[in-house]
Amino acid sequence: MIQISHATDVVLLDDDVHLRTALSQTFDLAGLHVQAYGSAEGVLSALPEQWAGVLVTDIRMPGMNGLELLEQLQRFDQELPVLLITGHGDVPLAVQAMRIGAYDFLQKPFASELLLDSVRRALAVRRLVLENRSLRLALSEQHMLGERLLGHSPSVQRLRNQVSALANIQADVLILGETGSGKEVVARALHDLSPRCAAPFVAINAGALAESVIESELFGHESGAFTGAQKRRIGKFEYANGGTIFLDEIESMSLDVQVKLLRLLQERVVERVGSNQLIPLDIRVMAATKEDLLAAADAGRFRADLYYRLNVAQINIPALRQRSEDILPLFQHFVDVACEKYKVAQVELSTAIRAVLLGHDWPGNVRELQNAAERFVLGLDLGIAAMPALQTLPSSDLPLNEQVEAFERSLIASELLNPHHSLREVAEALQLPRKTLHDKLRKYDLHFVSSGDNSPSVDF
Repeated sequence: MIQISHATDVVLLDDDVHLRTALSQTFDLAGLHVQAYGSAEGVLSALPEQWAGVLVTDIRMPGMNGLELLEQLQRFDQELPVLLITGHGDVPLAVQAMRIGAYDFLQKPFASELLLDSVRRALAVRRLVLENRSLRLALSEQHMLGERLLGHSPSVQRLRNQVSALANIQADVLILGETGSGKEVVARALHDLSPRCAAPFVAINAGALAESVIESELFGHESGAFTGAQKRRIGKFEYANGGTIFLDEIESMSLDVQVKLLRLLQERVVERVGSNQLIPLDIRVMAATKEDLLAAADAGRFRADLYYRLNVAQINIPALRQRSEDILPLFQHFVDVACEKYKVAQVELSTAIRAVLLGHDWPGNVRELQNAAERFVLGLDLGIAAMPALQTLPSSDLPLNEQVEAFERSLIASELLNPHHSLREVAEALQLPRKTLHDKLRKYDLHFVSSGDNSPSVDF
């Protein structure tokens, strides 16, 4: 069986054993790694993808001739350099081959330096082709990631670079991030950029599965394995074979299930409930959590050995409040999408709305921001804590000084809604001198009420 290495510079095909030996020695002396064969049979299937070498072949050979091989290679990779060796009577065939896509042809007899010069030029062209392909692929990946992992902040750019770097590595990945930060989006991007992209991506929220069915859901079961198991069920891991499985809220799994998961990760086999048969698996596992799994392990809620098995590669997703420069562009994107979804005319963001968006800390992260954008498009309040103050804000049609005053009033009113026992605490929270705060309360007709009182802490 023919095996062609990525390190091979030249694959030489010629049925003349003496010429094949002589040309092989020529390539060896020139420092080129050559693999030589007497026929073309099996060569095409042995060529590595994105091979950086050159194929040198005689036209007339038993079985598949050089022209037939060239035609098949054109379907494999149109830009793979093929150099033909011809006898005198084969020149018309060689010219036809050049029209098909051959790189060059040499008529026997030829000088070895002529052959080496042509091969070296072909190798340089081939490497340039592969570099351009790599650049185009990187740009395509970045474009795809830019459409999914939105934002221009340095932290998001680092996240996109990390996803791009890990996509083709078959190691398991642990994804850390707060609720709503986009853990599944990252996992899907890793899958879609990987060689497994044509195989299934199976997402499971471990926290949403009842304890009574989680083993059956994950590992499958045989008919009669337990009461109600009337027929065989293929589990999620088995269904994902060849692809990727994403386990969200991994911290919510019971310790018993964690033991079985650890065994699966170590041995890459699954055993259905009620069966003794081990089914081999070829899967990539991605797990996500919002908790500190090491702390959970110290507390006895998570197995430390499972944590270390999952944590081969780790991705940390920044919270939205940690990349505040992305809030307004993201919100505008979600507004545009929602306008298209609900067939609503495009809505402009006023200065007041922008101020409130930037003043909120977004505990629900991107998911909360997207929800707020949809509510905004539908004419509802944004559903965030800063909204009571927003009701007093004017439209952006007002002069700038009035909008600035309205924004200042909204920030003070929002702080007064928080529980405070004294006006001094309010002043400290706003980082204002107490006299300045008193002046602004009078100016905006706002009233402080101690949080010890049951009545509201601010009047509008």
